[in-house]
Amino acid sequence: MSEDDVLRMIEQAVIDHRLPPGTKLKEVELAHFFGVKRGTIRKVLTRLVYSRLAVQQPNKGVTVAKPSVKEALDLFSARRAIERSILESLATKITIKQIKQLRKILDEEQCCYQSSDSQRAIVLSVKFHTVLAFMAGNEVMTEYLKDIIRRTPLVILTHLGDMSQNLCRNQEHDAIVDALENGDGEKASQIMSQHLSHIENCIQEEPKSIKKPNLAALLLKVPQ
Repeated sequence: MSEDDVLRMIEQAVIDHRLPPGTKLKEVELAHFFGVKRGTIRKVLTRLVYSRLAVQQPNKGVTVAKPSVKEALDLFSARRAIERSILESLATKITIKQIKQLRKILDEEQCCYQSSDSQRAIVLSVKFHTVLAFMAGNEVMTEYLKDIIRRTPLVILTHLGDMSQNLCRNQEHDAIVDALENGDGEKASQIMSQHLSHIENCIQEEPKSIKKPNLAALLLKVPQ
């Protein structure tokens, strides 16, 4: 397994809400789990710290990042500005094929919520937002958004805890696609702003307590 493979799996575990903030990322345990050398794990941890998915403290090693309230609010402010701009641009050029692609994602997402497969639903919700950015065709905004989205689950788990289920509401995704289909970028961006505010307004100063099973158990299941 390559360094990039290991990094991608850990990042995905963060996005899927499987790696809670504050989880200690132990070199030996990770090396054993992934079947790689400790040097590879050190490089991965350095990259995670650089991308702010993890933090390194003297004599404490590397742990999954635990965003402050200010950082959480700053992330949502930036995300709102980027996603609104993406939708305003996309509404002027979206195709019927792209609308069908978005609706397929939403149908799958809704099926997952109905079957209580919240982990898969989260994956599809993230996919919806990133696909919108990709369709808009602005590579710089897409990269910025991907970086923010990678860090958003840490905000949700740190400050919302068990309230995080179905926060990225499917009905609002539907309304955004409806507005895009009608070529109404302003309405689509307004709905997106409300959509993100719904989560942002739930951010609390006191983090919720989160159960922390062993690291291998957290990483073992990777949604497809």
